[in-house]
Amino acid sequence: MKKILGAVCAMAITASSSAFAAEKVNIGAPAWTGAQAIAHLIQEIVVSRIGGEATLVPGNNAAIFAAMDAGKGDIDIHPDVWLPNQQSFTDKYVEGTGNVALSENSYEGKQSFCVSKEFSEKEGVTSIFDLARPEIAAKMDSDGNGKGEIWIGAPGWASANVNQVKVRDYGLMPFMEPIRADQSVMTATVGDSIRKGIGYAFYCYSPHAIWFQHDIVRLEEPPFDPEMYKALQPSDDPDWFENSKVMTEDALKEVQIAYSKSLAERAPAVADLVKNIQLTGEDVSNFAFEIEGGKDAADVAKAWVEANSDRVDGWLGL
Repeated sequence: MKKILGAVCAMAITASSSAFAAEKVNIGAPAWTGAQAIAHLIQEIVVSRIGGEATLVPGNNAAIFAAMDAGKGDIDIHPDVWLPNQQSFTDKYVEGTGNVALSENSYEGKQSFCVSKEFSEKEGVTSIFDLARPEIAAKMDSDGNGKGEIWIGAPGWASANVNQVKVRDYGLMPFMEPIRADQSVMTATVGDSIRKGIGYAFYCYSPHAIWFQHDIVRLEEPPFDPEMYKALQPSDDPDWFENSKVMTEDALKEVQIAYSKSLAERAPAVADLVKNIQLTGEDVSNFAFEIEGGKDAADVAKAWVEANSDRVDGWLGL
């Protein structure tokens, strides 16, 4: 009898493992560090806890959402959807076609503009409107073109479009030049400007590793007012820039995971996982800090899963 029970248990375990192993998922991996961290975390859980296969696929928001909508498995998951920044995509694919779903949980994000604390205190720069002071803009002019530089985000980011409108509507265009570049360029420039004791203004958000890396401060903006916040995206209107108007700070963001609804049929255990994941802003900031500090993202994810087994069990319904 014991031998029979043992054989049955072994068969059940083998069948379960085979079912999990059959589950394959392609995870979108946008360029920003928080998204990279969450993408690697999902990959680690799929591989080590579900026993499936998971591949990271680089891509921008538009490409990832279009692939999730197609439902063919080219990209199944967007790990870090900032709302309402990416609302044009969720309107189109979650509310519109209905082929993409959002996770049930979210963490909170906050977007601002920042300068180093040292520069803020030395020059009395505490408000976004201080960047329109000619003497301040001059101290942020690194290329000698007569304007200071302000990093507004990376190419392809919806937030960069919003920030470009803000620079215009806050009256900064005569004094500050909006710059789009990869996030790594911003991070390096912040550190360089602090070492040299010069000014640098940049789009900042939390969670992000930079709050652990450097002593920076947010610049004050007018409180969020939906009547003064009309932020269109190119997917909304070809004349998005001309027809947008943003003269207040951003509302607090909800950051969620998006996934193709077709995943429920092709990889149900993975679909349940991404639906249930619950992270905090502190979790993501810590991930990003370790990755920006030189640790491999896959190693960071593996260590976190091992140290937070109970939380992961909860996401898996165990």
